[in-house]
Amino acid sequence: MTGYRGLLLAGAAMFMAAAGPALHAQESDRATLELNNAEYFAADGAEVLVFSNWYDGLFADSKISGVEIIQHGERLATNGDVRLSATPGQWDPIGRMVERVVDRASGKVTVTLEYPDYGFTYRIEAQRAGQSITLTVVLDQPLPEALAGKAGLNLEFLPSSYFRQSYFADGVPGAFPRSPAGEMVTTPERNAASGRDFGPGAEPLPMARARDLVLAPEDPAARVRIAAREGELALYDGRNQAQNGWFVVRGLIPTGRTGRVVEWTLTPGVTPGWRRAPVIGHSQLGYVPQQAKRAVIELDRADTGGGEAQLLRIAPDGSESVVLTGTPENWGDYLRYSYAVFDFSDVREPGLYALAYRGQRTAPFRIATDVYAQAWHPGMDVYMPVQMDHMLVNEAYRVWHGDSHRDDARQAPLNHEHIDLYRQGPTTDTRFAPGEHIPGLNVGGWLDAGDFDIRTPTQYAVVRELAHIWDEFRPTRDQTLVDHQLRRVEMHVPDGQPDIQQQIAHGVLYLASMYDAVGHAIHGVVEPDVAQYTHLGDAASKTDGLLYDPSLAFGERTATHSGTPDDRWAFTSRASALDYGSAAALAAGARALKGYDDALSAKALALAEQVWAEEQSRPPFTFSHGNTTGGWLVGEQFDAAAELLITTGKPEYAQSLAALWPQVKPRAMFSLRTALAAMPHMPASFRAEVEAVAREVATRSEPFTGANPYGVPITTGGWAGNGSIIEMGLTAYAIHTAFPELTDASEVFRALDYLHGTHPASNLSFVSGVGAHSKEVAYGSNRADFSFIPGGVVPGVLIIKPDYPENQENWPFFWGENEYVVNMTPSYVALVHAANALAQ
Repeated sequence: MTGYRGLLLAGAAMFMAAAGPALHAQESDRATLELNNAEYFAADGAEVLVFSNWYDGLFADSKISGVEIIQHGERLATNGDVRLSATPGQWDPIGRMVERVVDRASGKVTVTLEYPDYGFTYRIEAQRAGQSITLTVVLDQPLPEALAGKAGLNLEFLPSSYFRQSYFADGVPGAFPRSPAGEMVTTPERNAASGRDFGPGAEPLPMARARDLVLAPEDPAARVRIAAREGELALYDGRNQAQNGWFVVRGLIPTGRTGRVVEWTLTPGVTPGWRRAPVIGHSQLGYVPQQAKRAVIELDRADTGGGEAQLLRIAPDGSESVVLTGTPENWGDYLRYSYAVFDFSDVREPGLYALAYRGQRTAPFRIATDVYAQAWHPGMDVYMPVQMDHMLVNEAYRVWHGDSHRDDARQAPLNHEHIDLYRQGPTTDTRFAPGEHIPGLNVGGWLDAGDFDIRTPTQYAVVRELAHIWDEFRPTRDQTLVDHQLRRVEMHVPDGQPDIQQQIAHGVLYLASMYDAVGHAIHGVVEPDVAQYTHLGDAASKTDGLLYDPSLAFGERTATHSGTPDDRWAFTSRASALDYGSAAALAAGARALKGYDDALSAKALALAEQVWAEEQSRPPFTFSHGNTTGGWLVGEQFDAAAELLITTGKPEYAQSLAALWPQVKPRAMFSLRTALAAMPHMPASFRAEVEAVAREVATRSEPFTGANPYGVPITTGGWAGNGSIIEMGLTAYAIHTAFPELTDASEVFRALDYLHGTHPASNLSFVSGVGAHSKEVAYGSNRADFSFIPGGVVPGVLIIKPDYPENQENWPFFWGENEYVVNMTPSYVALVHAANALAQ
């Protein structure tokens, strides 16, 4: 679990295109594994990566590292490395990479790693051997005594690739369980990654032991054989420890020995002549008549292409007619695939259509003037209500969660670096002692992502985006009953109030509560330990809703207090960036709340102006850690000045905006939407400066296109880049609105096409519940159910280095690909409104 937020970390990578090198020449059938130019082993149907990727430094084990296996286009094994547990979890120790050496001539990759806390250094060698890889652990010094019985070579296999599959252990057949039901044994210590905070520790026992393991012998796409030269292989089910656990093959490192202490022969499922089937990237939602319509066809590099694509029109009686036929135009290579484009922009007649190419056929989609009209409804009708904290959220027969976190929050301890990028400095910067309850924080806010924390930078990003939607488009849709007094939400029940204004009020209530409680913006509130952090299901069951009282015994309760220290912690070290970001959102929210809740609107504006005045009266607080303490200080200040200017029209904010612009201008891409919004309230000289930047951005090929066939900036960090692509579209629309002659804002449609299915790896819509085929297995609070929350937007295609684009639909626990983040949905809603405006 991560809580990795697109707000700042993905924002840092915004608009960075990811062009993959031309790594493979087209080859004839490859029956043996060869070490290629991309420095991994490849044959038809199978590739073995050896430390091409390294562990995500932000959130430890993100299942992207070590020795990895890709078969028939699917990554099904990862984390081949020496680990200190049979089924390590996210926070278990990980070796540190020292050096990686590739010898293409001999077909060998050697990686040196260490566990410095134990004085333990080791090498992993991978050597080609026909259709196999010899995988070896080499020690120059014997295993430290402290690691005896703990250190072993692990290789983890994706459970969803082996559901309903079998295995052989030394010739004895077995079956992979669909759900975890293996044997456990108690241990003296409890594994933090287990999510347990009660009872003794427990670790899984092996499902099977053998010298020779064959996984999925019946399925070439998943078949892998591992044979140990000596010693024993053990097969574990990590899901007994945690829902996101994998199947693990493990061989212990013997003590008292040096040299080649573990040696496996790893044989993936090489399939001579195998070629990946074409993928027709298209919008699962459809197109408005006047927009460009491009199907991007993804092809195996060894695919010679050819063949005709067809656009089919579907009639009410089910009959079909061919509207357009043509040979897709070759685009070239990107990452590991080749691409061709079938352009059907000239087809404008409204109707129901499908695309076909070489035996592949898409789901039906519409061409219609109103194709985007309802695309934003699931986000506001379902996803945003589900994320509302401190409320009971009900949908007909289903309670999404009860009235959660009534016991918020306790002051975090001093000098404490916490999970999920939270950290408390040397002082509390509040009147509260560490561990003391801070009253008043149990109101408003949204559960941040697949986790249950409230991260302040995300909160103010949501409020601002929703306020901008209200400013520009005024959507009065009302399908949700919100009662803040009763802390109740009823979905699909109108209550006479625009839903967007109600959501803005919910966010403003949380932002205001920080100032009422401690007098300044805080980083957020987050679970006090890993056991709570890994909680899945109903948010209200994560805590008892009672205030912690240390004088009571654990589990003892009164009507208002309990002896269970489950209350979330508030991280409160002062950071001026957070105050400016909160002031910006409060000022924007104040505009949007006029006429809906005038008292809250007035309070929000008064707070925003008060925060601004205080911050301007002294040097800034510069405490910074991860993505919880706000963004670039100057940028946050610029946003606050702009929102206050737009709301109040006061010249002091215009003067501050002008004074900050020279610092902002070199990084104007990140603040261009803000500058364009403030421009009508600024003098002509400012308008001229902003217009020059907008013109330069609109006329260059990047960032509005990437070095890829999709024409969007695909990022390459550890968090996929849908947030950057949405921001690209919104920035283009803002430029078009201010200066229509500079751009037609076609980037809006291009971004939506990408989100709705015109992207690498698959053609699923990345917006759950939007489009014929969309993300239906995603990383929300319900991820253990392998389900989705309608209207949630996932991060998208993650580039596994050097060249593998991935979005795994059958395994929700890849947070960098599949985790909903609450600020993504309002941004998507804004982009859809922009498309609707352009379509009209």
